[in-house]
Amino acid sequence: MSRVVAIFGGRSEIGSAVARRLAPGSDVVLAVRPGPVPEAVAECLAAGATRAEAVDFDADVIDAQERVVAQIEERFGPIELAVLAFGVLGDQAAAETDPSATARILHTDFVAQASLLTLLARRMRQRGRGTLVAFSSVAGVRVRRANYVYGSAKAGLDGFASGLADALHGSGVHLIIARPGFVIGRMTAGMEPAPFSSTPDQVAEAVVRRIRAGRGVELWIPWQLRVMFAVAPLVPRALWRRMPR
Repeated sequence: MSRVVAIFGGRSEIGSAVARRLAPGSDVVLAVRPGPVPEAVAECLAAGATRAEAVDFDADVIDAQERVVAQIEERFGPIELAVLAFGVLGDQAAAETDPSATARILHTDFVAQASLLTLLARRMRQRGRGTLVAFSSVAGVRVRRANYVYGSAKAGLDGFASGLADALHGSGVHLIIARPGFVIGRMTAGMEPAPFSSTPDQVAEAVVRRIRAGRGVELWIPWQLRVMFAVAPLVPRALWRRMPR
């Protein structure tokens, strides 16, 4: 029987890249906003998926998350591997003056993520097995003035996922917290890449290697960022506030 892989946010560049790498021998479900079937479905089939389909999913509708997950499992079987690859960068300038813009970023990048992680973890823990991948960011390690709304959402998610990973210890459920740096792609188009930037394919490759390893919670992408951000708390605030995105 094929394992069931669910990519929540299957239209994203990272989500699609992860899906292609996990496709061989798997049933791949791409949970995406309603719209045209994503190209990633055909790409997963070409990569060797036993089945690949898209299902409608709007992460921001918290009350619908359980229904979507239940529908996936009724149709395909228990989700053995779930990757949460949705999120927004948001408009920092707008969020600094518009409370609703702030709330939208925090809702998508923290609240919706924490809700779905809780739901999936509960189901996996009941079965005694499963793997979860949450995408944090180095932006949440020490929040910078230049993108503090997005960064604070990632800081909240990172803390939540870290606690959940500890709570899942010994349950048979493995939670991976991916912390990529600047990712060159659609979300960051037009922005100047930061040091140690990655592409969606590089991020996906690192995540899939960790999934296959089956151990280890924190995953820095690339690994050099772990060293760089180890000293971030020591940087004086007067200097830190000038740090770019």
